[in-house]
Amino acid sequence: MARTATPRLDAVSANAIELARQSLLEVTEPGQVGEHLRVEASGERLVTHVFDCTMPGYRGWSWVVVLARAPRAKAPTVSETALLPGSDALLAPEWEPWSERLKPSDVGADDLLPFREYDPRLEQGYEQTDDAEADRVAQWELGLGRARVLSQEGREEAAERWVCGEFGPRETSGRRRKGTVDAHCASCGFLSLLSGSLRQEFGICTNEWSPADGRVVSLRYGCGSHSETGQDDAPREDPSEHIVIDEYRIDAEPVAEASEPDQPAVAEPDQPAVAESDEPAAEPEPEPLVEADAPASQTAPEEPISES
Repeated sequence: MARTATPRLDAVSANAIELARQSLLEVTEPGQVGEHLRVEASGERLVTHVFDCTMPGYRGWSWVVVLARAPRAKAPTVSETALLPGSDALLAPEWEPWSERLKPSDVGADDLLPFREYDPRLEQGYEQTDDAEADRVAQWELGLGRARVLSQEGREEAAERWVCGEFGPRETSGRRRKGTVDAHCASCGFLSLLSGSLRQEFGICTNEWSPADGRVVSLRYGCGSHSETGQDDAPREDPSEHIVIDEYRIDAEPVAEASEPDQPAVAEPDQPAVAESDEPAAEPEPEPLVEADAPASQTAPEEPISES
């Protein structure tokens, strides 16, 4: 292999530092060209001057000016100027297609994504056609007016993303250890289940006091806003708290005296004792009524008076 001779540094072009700097000032903004760093031999009567780049955001970059001198010429001329990165320069990442470079967090509500005719996350939706052969459905999801629905791959990707997200499964513990909950969302009254096959693992939280309100949550997720949390710890209601005592009013009600049991009846001194009997007492017969002004025919006859 033939050895290549190292080019000799041209002294005239190497000393033309001000010429190289002036050529950079003509194509840059003020304050972007720093101090002269070095000069290198690039070929026969061809040298490269290197200047520091002071532009913000271009750390490790350098300005270069290539000077060339013709044979028997007394002054060099400027061949080209450029901005080149160094070994520790900040470089942009390698170019990637937008479909691979764009992230979900980069898309806003008003941004429009291009149509993808083939998407492995979607499959053809099903709609009833009244054709027995065409309407046979095995594990398809109903389209209900949608041209495409989630495929098995799309459901698996969504489920994996949600399980690994902020509202994925959590452990339960009655001791209330850190990172655990008392109960899961599966038993919470604020859970609204999804439709389709995803309802077996996920639902929507509808509790405004929960950090997961309006979010997709795993049925094994839980928080302190569970509908039944704290039921066992709640203080029991004391019924005596609802009793009001009025110390300024007394409602007196007559109370019948109860006779002592198994005590014989005591007769009054002037009346004989009445024996107790199971038969009812006979009522006395009523006395005949005598009218005061009865007629003479109804009165008793007078006795005759004897003559002496």
